[in-house]
Amino acid sequence: SMDKLLSRASALVGLGPVCTPSIEISDKDRRKKVQVSKDGQPETLLVFTDKDAVSGEVTLKLDPGKRIEHVGVKIEFVGQIEIFYGSLHEFTNLVRDLDAPGELVQTKTYPFDFSNVDKQYESYNGINVKLRYFLRVTVSRQYSPNIVKEMDLWVKNVQALPPPEINNSIKMEVGIEDCLHIEFEYNRSKYHLKDVVIGKIYFLLVRLKIKHMEIEIRKRESTGSGSDLYNESETITKFEIMDGAPVRGESVPVRLFLSGFDLTPTFRNINNKFSVKYYLNLVLVDEEDRRYFKQQEITLWRKEL
Repeated sequence: SMDKLLSRASALVGLGPVCTPSIEISDKDRRKKVQVSKDGQPETLLVFTDKDAVSGEVTLKLDPGKRIEHVGVKIEFVGQIEIFYGSLHEFTNLVRDLDAPGELVQTKTYPFDFSNVDKQYESYNGINVKLRYFLRVTVSRQYSPNIVKEMDLWVKNVQALPPPEINNSIKMEVGIEDCLHIEFEYNRSKYHLKDVVIGKIYFLLVRLKIKHMEIEIRKRESTGSGSDLYNESETITKFEIMDGAPVRGESVPVRLFLSGFDLTPTFRNINNKFSVKYYLNLVLVDEEDRRYFKQQEITLWRKEL
């Protein structure tokens, strides 16, 4: 039939991969997993931390009766930062040679081991920037395109508890002269990702007609530097803490559970390429819908995986 002829022709011409590489991680059943979005599709990745070994096996599956010449097989462990308006920057690239040049005549499996690989930065999928770690197998060929297979990994790092002397409460006064004077206090300046922000807002002077008050968590991602600095801000959540007009001397409690939100640790100047910072933003809205706000940075850190 025509189909048979076509498939035979494509086999002769060498269309379609004669050889299919796959990567298997040795301790995959014991690892935590995370779902991330890749090109709009959800993808499940294995989670690693800084000092974890990345080891396993590479299998080159060969169709029965086929053979393939190559000029070497290698696997790389790559860490890279991709900034969406231009640059790709590799901060880690380790190579293990798996096979010398030769001919592959049947399916073959190679062990690999990247034991002391530095993974100091966390994986991150942002608006303008992505930090990714991946394994890449390359079957190099002289006269045909190389056969390449990539597998993404996800890195999370547990951080040490910030010393208490630098984790004092935040106290701030905010006022509009002769109209409004409030003081707010949050119990700490550094919070872990499953923490609870506890605070109080005191109204010392109220001459504005306040309609309601809300708190927002804002995230700001900065990429590049100098004239190429891009800031992207997004509101992670906002919730109303008071509806109606406050009176002088009133205090409003704040309790904000962080665990329900998609937050990362604070990233400061990662590889001189990007930063991610978080802010608590107190917003007051008056009866004419004017908004008054006061923003305060908080530091987020990862206590556990």
